[in-house]
Amino acid sequence: MAEGAPLVSAVTVYSLAACAAQLALGYALAQRLGKRCSGTDRWVLVWLFYDAIVHFTLEGPFVYLSLVGTVATSEGALASLWKEYGKADERWLHSDPTIVSLEILTVVVDGLLAVLLAYAIIKDKYYRHFLQITLCVCELYGGWMTFCPDWLVGSPSLNTSNFLYTWVYLVFFNGIWVVVPGLLLWQSWLELKKVHGGRRPAGKKSR
Repeated sequence: MAEGAPLVSAVTVYSLAACAAQLALGYALAQRLGKRCSGTDRWVLVWLFYDAIVHFTLEGPFVYLSLVGTVATSEGALASLWKEYGKADERWLHSDPTIVSLEILTVVVDGLLAVLLAYAIIKDKYYRHFLQITLCVCELYGGWMTFCPDWLVGSPSLNTSNFLYTWVYLVFFNGIWVVVPGLLLWQSWLELKKVHGGRRPAGKKSR
């Protein structure tokens, strides 16, 4: 960040507002399409729609910008948003091959899995928890591989000089992709345990 430049700019506000709008859209879709679902599953749908929206409308353009050039040399509203995040993690500015490779998988695989899982929940499909576990493992793996390589070399790409970059951009916006998948894995664990217990012969204890 240039010396004397304000920490919170118009681009900062626009970027955070865009993220809030994506969440609001996810909530609206969950309420509209998940009318027959339980309250818990409607909140899961909020997350899944938000997840898919972020992958397709935010990370998808990042992949495109990174394949045809770099975020740092690109113009436009989405490039400005990624430049804002790049103040906290500069790898997103310069088409880091590890980041771009992970984002290609995230957009294509995780985005599609989120949509399919939302469908499975709405239609009460038998494969719901198979998809849920797969998606959560993919999300957690993506988060690990995003940061672990940089941590191992002393985190030279991360800017933790202030609250906004550290706790909002790096911790919060990446942490939700750890906490929520972790909770959904726990939900799937309990549901599979319940199904298994229901099929056990009477008197036989579950391990």
